[in-house]
Amino acid sequence: MYSTADFRKGLKIEWEGTPYLIADFQHVKPGKGGAFVRTKLKNLVNGRVVDQTFRSGEKVERPDLQEKDMQYLYREEDRFCFMDNETYEQIWLTADQLGDGKGFLQDNLNLKVIYYKNQPITVELPTFVELTVSHTEPGFRGDTASGGNKPATMETGAVIQVPLFIEVGDRLKVDTRTGSYVERLK
Repeated sequence: MYSTADFRKGLKIEWEGTPYLIADFQHVKPGKGGAFVRTKLKNLVNGRVVDQTFRSGEKVERPDLQEKDMQYLYREEDRFCFMDNETYEQIWLTADQLGDGKGFLQDNLNLKVIYYKNQPITVELPTFVELTVSHTEPGFRGDTASGGNKPATMETGAVIQVPLFIEVGDRLKVDTRTGSYVERLK
């Protein structure tokens, strides 16, 4: 069991029989009345985000989650195929189950697949991935390196904001948690 004092971003809890990820939280202590914790919870089964308030000291269950190391193999329409690194068993997840993470999947990428009650529900991506820019508008003369951003489409289809000096073919380090540019690789 977790207490509200244990809450932190990224903690996985079970609330009302469903596994959730704490996306954001805030401890609130009003002038009168009891303290409480305001949270944004991401449903790990369907990806929906809900706002929930817990009284200070309230307890929540620890979810029955397992993580398996797997490798992303390929995409077939809106379904994604993953292979267990130990048993070579293959499973399929839908685009809805992957959420925004589907934009960072590269062939043969090793990651963790999250199981809830022996059913695969979502993936946990590595924190950073290396992607190649497949399309972006050129930077214009007079634009400075610190002057702004432009959209760039990556090899996987994800669109992220990059500095103006980035060109097609550049290899970038991207943060999968925020979907943001980190640095250009040599």
